[in-house]
Amino acid sequence: MIVLKSEREIQAMHESGKLLASCHKALSKLIVPGATTWEIEEFVEDYLKKHGAKPEQKGYKGYEYATCASINEEICHGFPRKSALKSGDIVTIDMVVNYNGALSDSAWTYSVGKVTKETERLLHVTKEALYKGIEQSVAGNRIGDIGHAIQTYAEGEGFSVVRDFIGHGIGASIHESPEVPHYGLPNKGARLKEGMVFTIEPMINAGTYKAVRHANGWTASTADNKYSAQYEHTIAITKNGPLILTDQD
Repeated sequence: MIVLKSEREIQAMHESGKLLASCHKALSKLIVPGATTWEIEEFVEDYLKKHGAKPEQKGYKGYEYATCASINEEICHGFPRKSALKSGDIVTIDMVVNYNGALSDSAWTYSVGKVTKETERLLHVTKEALYKGIEQSVAGNRIGDIGHAIQTYAEGEGFSVVRDFIGHGIGASIHESPEVPHYGLPNKGARLKEGMVFTIEPMINAGTYKAVRHANGWTASTADNKYSAQYEHTIAITKNGPLILTDQD
């Protein structure tokens, strides 16, 4: 069942999203060659605590960390670690913030030092794909319109769209209905209505879309070990169009 949110609930989630966005902007300064994702993990936990919030994913289904930190070929759910990042790496930092009981969710992929032109293009296309999905997020459209816009654009640029992990509703818990695939056919799926709040979070790969799971039960990587990028926003469907609750601008 899709739970529609009230204006008050959406405003509370927007405040949570603003805090999450400010955390992303602050941690971006830490992502340099020689830094570790464990340092980023500690920074995020401290930042949220200082601002009266908490990392909602810590403890979720046994997950132990405030962030997911996925490096290079890791698609999602990478564990923070103490090995140093190198120039040419990319790292996706994903977090869910609980601020006064309101949740928000956003991931961002960062370049470490100098990356290749092809990696720059992967990041650019992935971010553009996110916003093409958001453009379709208007009342009256369907979930399939979002995925179709993302898939058509990303594949047209020579990249692939991950199938195993998708966007999702968010509200009282991290994962709610509806499911939001980043691929599919237009005019299919649930009709978008005012009050829906969900994530759009395309994971775009340089090679195959296929994923392999790690033994830790969480992390997934590309089957061909080529790079994967992800950008994610939490959005609300309003009478004035999509409202990005985790906007960094």
